[in-house]
Amino acid sequence: MKVIVEADGGSRGNPGPAGYGAVVFDADTGDVLAERSEGLGATTNNVAEYRGLIAGLTAAGELGADTVAVRMDSKLVIEQMAGRWQVKHPSMQPLNAEAKQLVAGFAERGAT
Repeated sequence: MKVIVEADGGSRGNPGPAGYGAVVFDADTGDVLAERSEGLGATTNNVAEYRGLIAGLTAAGELGADTVAVRMDSKLVIEQMAGRWQVKHPSMQPLNAEAKQLVAGFAERGAT
């Protein structure tokens, strides 16, 4: 099954009250297959962005997707996931590793 994950996260202040949202769509029909959202308490915008990505990828995996495309507006997450930027901040390294592990579970993956 081919899916599209749209994910976002944000905080009011940096750090500040934060949360994320993720939606998984059927790539062929556009039907919504899963939605995830959560308040995170006080954290940074970047952590919220990663948490949204992780939630969307987890939901896609739970649905049995084998192909996933991700849509996000976080340049930092996109560049780090592509390996073009280093993950320097120690609190971000486990989030990046978790997201990469989830991505590795799909036969095909990409960004749109």
